[in-house]
Amino acid sequence: MCRSGSEDSRSSLRILSHDTQMSLEDLLAWAPSGSPEAALAGQVDFDRLPGHVAVIMDGNGRWAAQRHLPRVDGHRAGIDSVRDVVETSARLGIQVLTLYAFSVENWKRPPLEVSVLMGLLKRYLRLELESLAANDIRFRVLGHMDRLPDDVRRELEVGQDKTHSNHGMLFNVALNYGGRAEIVHAARRAIAAGVRPSDLDEKRFGELLYTSGQPDPDLLIRTSGEMRVSNFLLWQIAYAEIWVTETLWPDFRARHLLEAILEYQKRDRRYGGITQPAFVGGR
Repeated sequence: MCRSGSEDSRSSLRILSHDTQMSLEDLLAWAPSGSPEAALAGQVDFDRLPGHVAVIMDGNGRWAAQRHLPRVDGHRAGIDSVRDVVETSARLGIQVLTLYAFSVENWKRPPLEVSVLMGLLKRYLRLELESLAANDIRFRVLGHMDRLPDDVRRELEVGQDKTHSNHGMLFNVALNYGGRAEIVHAARRAIAAGVRPSDLDEKRFGELLYTSGQPDPDLLIRTSGEMRVSNFLLWQIAYAEIWVTETLWPDFRARHLLEAILEYQKRDRRYGGITQPAFVGGR
């Protein structure tokens, strides 16, 4: 899951602090002076960050087609975006980041493309695991791993084992994942556990999902301009703010994540209620 990025991009993650959210001054020091990232970072309200950011990474194939390249080259190019988003999220102090990497429907793709995707995933973990562990980032897989190739499953298990005791950002990768399949799986777990219908409420059901113990996404990002959620975290995104960009995933960088967060901070989250108007005037 990795295009050979520069050593600078991998080592830069190692300067992150383990226990504290980066201050605005630190973030501005990280962003090049005069860059779009610096201008955007200066507008971020660190008291109103989304706790959980979920991303549907879309557009790798179109990115490759625009450059007359094989589709798999788009997937390779997308790894630099993964690295940039993980690094930026950790720097900002995001609590949970979830990336949609491979859906249950993606098995319908050509065998060569699936094989390349699995190989890229293995390579990403081998190259980035040390940095994730050193920076207190927890790595988790959402989805059924049993259908994945044995060598890929072993790499995923190693990644989870080596980072499970970390306390920093939780980095979820959704693999062989489907929102409907997750809900069915949770329902089957409830039945198998003998949960009585009268005892099954939203809280109890949420504890049976892959994301048990995690906050629901506050912000859902989709790249490539598509206006659909593609069977991703269907239960969990009930009240998520959705931000769609025309940018294709291989071109998605820190500035796009900052743009999404700034847009999120402008929105009035009512959760089905209403915002009380300010009282003006008097008797």
